[in-house]
Amino acid sequence: VQLVESGGGLVQPGGSLRLSCAASGFTFSTYDMNWYRQVPGKERDLVARISRYGGATNYADSVKGRFIISRDNAENTVYLQMNSLKPEDTAVYYCNAAGLYWGQGTQVTVSS
Repeated sequence: VQLVESGGGLVQPGGSLRLSCAASGFTFSTYDMNWYRQVPGKERDLVARISRYGGATNYADSVKGRFIISRDNAENTVYLQMNSLKPEDTAVYYCNAAGLYWGQGTQVTVSS
């Protein structure tokens, strides 16, 4: 099983980033997928969730209206479009498959 995140980086406040998570080694289309984030010294928090076929999504209150989670089951990939980024969005972002499998994380830094 492998989850590989990409797309992180440094962005100015108000900017956008799109994270990708490429999955392999399991039947991607049968798993709900999640994005979490973590800052040093704090717990890993759920940011967004998408159901196995993409029909249902859920977001943390802090990112509602700014972030969009989506998936492409043909490409075994889940995405997180992050808009109107704020400094408090700075964290390591992790892809997760139904609470079982984790990626290595990708750093997102929002700073001027």
